[in-house]
Amino acid sequence: MRAVAQRVRSARVRVAGEIVAEMSEGLLALVGVARGDADDDARALAEKLVHLRVFDDADGVMNRSLSETGGTLGVVSQFTLLGDCRKGRRPSWSDAAPPEDAERLLEVLISHSRSLGVATVTGRFRADMDVELANSGPVTLLLDTRRLF
Repeated sequence: MRAVAQRVRSARVRVAGEIVAEMSEGLLALVGVARGDADDDARALAEKLVHLRVFDDADGVMNRSLSETGGTLGVVSQFTLLGDCRKGRRPSWSDAAPPEDAERLLEVLISHSRSLGVATVTGRFRADMDVELANSGPVTLLLDTRRLF
């Protein structure tokens, strides 16, 4: 699984003009599921997101996690993170998991993050979403359960 995680002051997800998710301070994760990903990948990514130390402590050092700050995790499905742009001008989506697999694994990630005590909001799977966010810092991190980067 692959994610772009952004520390945010706030974020909002709309589908057809309707707000389907809204959050204040926390992490917004755009998540792509790859072919071959499994439940262990989803749980590992949830653990990483919940425990990333990217929030300031009393000394202004990034030393606190969502679980310590009480922040919210936002999870938005984004298969385009698996797009391969190395050849030509049109991305290849062959590395992205089939929708039914991706949806199930996203639910595992969401469920696990909630079981870790972190408030979690989500976009709508397979919907055309408008995502608004105020990136704090900015802090933006790339995560991959296969450790490709």
